[in-house]
Amino acid sequence: MTTRWGSDVMVDAIKACGFPYVSLNPGSSYRGLHDSLVNHGGNDPEIITCNHEKLAVGVAHGYAKATGQPMACILHDIVGLLQGTMGIYYAYIDRAPVVVLGGAGPMAYDRRRPNIDWIHTANVQGNVVRDYTKWDDQPASVGSVAESIARGYRVATAQPQGPVYIALDAGLQEDEAGDVELPNFDRLRTPSPVGPDPGALRRLAERLCSSARPLLVAGYAGRDAHAFGQLVELSELLGAGVVDTGWRLNFPNRHPHNVTGSEAVAEADCVLFVDVKDMGKWTQRLDRTTRRIESLIRPGAQVLDLGFNELGISAWSHDFAQLHETDVQVTADTAVALPLLLELCHELNADAREGWRRRLADLHETTRSGWAEEAAGERSLSPVATSRLADEVWAVVKDFDWVLTAGTASDKVQRSWDFDRPYRHPGRSLGTATQIGISLGIGLAYKGTDKLVVDLQPDGDLMFDLGALWIAAYHQIPMLAVMFNNRAYYNDWAHQERIARHRGTDLARAYIGMEIAKPAPDFAGVARALGWHGEGPIEDPEHVQAAVRRAAEIVMRERRPALVDVVCQPD
Repeated sequence: MTTRWGSDVMVDAIKACGFPYVSLNPGSSYRGLHDSLVNHGGNDPEIITCNHEKLAVGVAHGYAKATGQPMACILHDIVGLLQGTMGIYYAYIDRAPVVVLGGAGPMAYDRRRPNIDWIHTANVQGNVVRDYTKWDDQPASVGSVAESIARGYRVATAQPQGPVYIALDAGLQEDEAGDVELPNFDRLRTPSPVGPDPGALRRLAERLCSSARPLLVAGYAGRDAHAFGQLVELSELLGAGVVDTGWRLNFPNRHPHNVTGSEAVAEADCVLFVDVKDMGKWTQRLDRTTRRIESLIRPGAQVLDLGFNELGISAWSHDFAQLHETDVQVTADTAVALPLLLELCHELNADAREGWRRRLADLHETTRSGWAEEAAGERSLSPVATSRLADEVWAVVKDFDWVLTAGTASDKVQRSWDFDRPYRHPGRSLGTATQIGISLGIGLAYKGTDKLVVDLQPDGDLMFDLGALWIAAYHQIPMLAVMFNNRAYYNDWAHQERIARHRGTDLARAYIGMEIAKPAPDFAGVARALGWHGEGPIEDPEHVQAAVRRAAEIVMRERRPALVDVVCQPD
């Protein structure tokens, strides 16, 4: 008879969850699990080999953003978990359902190898990430494993979504399991989403429909693909303006009611936040030098809110942001509440608001005309202006069915690209050292489809994880990376310039500790060395489009990754 191992039971539970992939960086604390994935499981889910644990989490994060479905990753005991912590934290604040599994122990002293198993073992391994996961567990028997993994899946995928961590004892992995029966996973699926209180939602709808100049601020609603069309319908029904925060793609950027980047907030008499965690960023003016803020919402304007509010709020991270006064606040999953709100507004709305509709269209056109004028003035700059980079890449990708990964080239793409479908952009990046991993996950999600996956890749971000390019080559993830390369950690450089001006110190010294030059990295050369097609560096804006088109055609024809390094102006 074939021996059944504890890790076989673990793989059976993993397979029962339906994960398509599991990303990992190899580690001996889960050697039993690894063997079972490859042999007992037949490499299903498929292993995605990563050269850093943070990247393993990032790939799972990006896949979850693109599909709305969870992906699993495995981290090697304490040290691998510590390496992966930043990826887990960003998955947490970005509401990405990642199921993180980790080798642990063995917890039994007599099963440990000298030194290495001791220094890599903790009393409760989940303590490392407990402050920024939704749940963690460390099952103490093989019989407990299936329930733990099933619960982890449920917790990760229940809205608001987020990462969970489950430590799997190395001794349990390597024990003979005997006859361990799995529960019926079909009866352990994620519970239904949270609906709104009917009376509270009606009060919100009444105030919204009685306003003369309504404005919607949309945050994470776009995680549900239906929200894209629902928000268009609500906006057109009410004549409401829309500010899209970009945390998910919520609203078509070329719609005349899209007033992102304008001063519409200051004119609105009613502001409805739709699944927004940080109400301040999009409705306040910030003095970047003194850190002083002022609200743009006019006195007397009604403030309404529809979202998760205190559900899942962190006791540790302050990602919940500043608390804002509201007139009506409804706690619900917008995937449930938006269709109900639409029904109520169809019933209650009686005002065509023609004047406000015209004003919104004027704000939309004026804002976009200003952007176009600014871009025209920068068009001939060399190195390449960020606006020109966005325009030249758009001239190519518009001919394909495209998906933009995480970065938006300092939000310049929203000014010229046409975000006309909900899948065009899973949401903005979350900071340096996050984009390439998330982008690989998005590329993985669309592998085998006809989508052209485009990563506008900052140089500072890629310098953290240059080896990540190998992942795409090895796993044949077809994606186009166009470097947004200003040869600097420019966001921080700009901060140093502000401080120098404020204090009267030497502005010319702000570059120290900020430039990525002398030598400037050869990103195209690195890409070629790691199995990509690579071109560049390109400083002449006239050469960008042809290089991007050649690279895009290689991606689509040969189904392999390609990189074009474009040297850009500071932005």
